[in-house]
Amino acid sequence: MAAETAIHRFVNEARSGRLARVITRMRSGWAALGDPQILPGYCVLYPDPVTADLHELAVDARAQFLGDMADLGAAVLAVTGAVRINYEMLGNVEPALHAHVIPRYASEPEARRRQPVWLHDWGAAPAFDPARDRPLMERLAAALRRPV
Repeated sequence: MAAETAIHRFVNEARSGRLARVITRMRSGWAALGDPQILPGYCVLYPDPVTADLHELAVDARAQFLGDMADLGAAVLAVTGAVRINYEMLGNVEPALHAHVIPRYASEPEARRRQPVWLHDWGAAPAFDPARDRPLMERLAAALRRPV
């Protein structure tokens, strides 16, 4: 991978304990709350070490990352009361592997619920707030410690 991305910076901050959004260390990387919280419980899984794409991982590492992504989704579903989880790995803005874990809620207006989250008003979403979001992060961490 040629250039450092925000994903590299986030992973370096997570390793040093400076990324306040970290929920927990997973086998393949770092589970973190998304910023902003476009929907309550929106999370991102960052691989450690960082790689450009999923296909660049060895088969076992790829399976671990995808399994961790699914486990994070199961935890978000259990903790938030969402009706489903959307999973996305894009890499168009930040060209490094990372997975978005996006809870979707029955309480969302139907037209909005049917759209990709990327079409929502991100500027209006609440920024990550350590004090407000700590209880949610603790519940997610506890759910991730339970066997799946």
